[in-house]
Amino acid sequence: MDILKTANIWAKDEIFSSTFFILFGILFVLATIGFWQLGKSEMARAFIFPSLVAGILLLIIGLGLVYTNKSRIKQFTNAYHQDAAAFVQEEFERAEKTISEYQTVVFKIIPIIIILAALLILFIDKANWRAICITTLAMMSVILIIDSNAHARMVVYKKQLELVKETDLKN
Repeated sequence: MDILKTANIWAKDEIFSSTFFILFGILFVLATIGFWQLGKSEMARAFIFPSLVAGILLLIIGLGLVYTNKSRIKQFTNAYHQDAAAFVQEEFERAEKTISEYQTVVFKIIPIIIILAALLILFIDKANWRAICITTLAMMSVILIIDSNAHARMVVYKKQLELVKETDLKN
């Protein structure tokens, strides 16, 4: 198994996945423009700032991940050619740390935020707060879906790193 090729494929898949953050960020910004131009009711006008903030945050997340993973591809090649065993070990440790972070943030904190936002929608009668809660719920759902897939990719990548480590130990 060529672990450098596997690492590069993983990073390219992450770049593709990150473009969905950008796509949804653009959609939230377009929704903002729609609410700004077409919104006549108090509730529609209340969505202008929350959807703009959510769109900007998703764009920042997406662009940051695309940039990070593009530069990571270059770093993979250099690190692998310098010391392949150290590269595999560092990637394995990074994968473990990332999976642990996903377990905490994506599968615990984000669902709690979604539940709280949904509950607040039921109990708050102000248009601005409802718009904030609905937008938060939508944005967190987008993050949950995209990061769930990223988590699954990371688990597979970690298993491939484990195989390489075991193969190197046997040789």
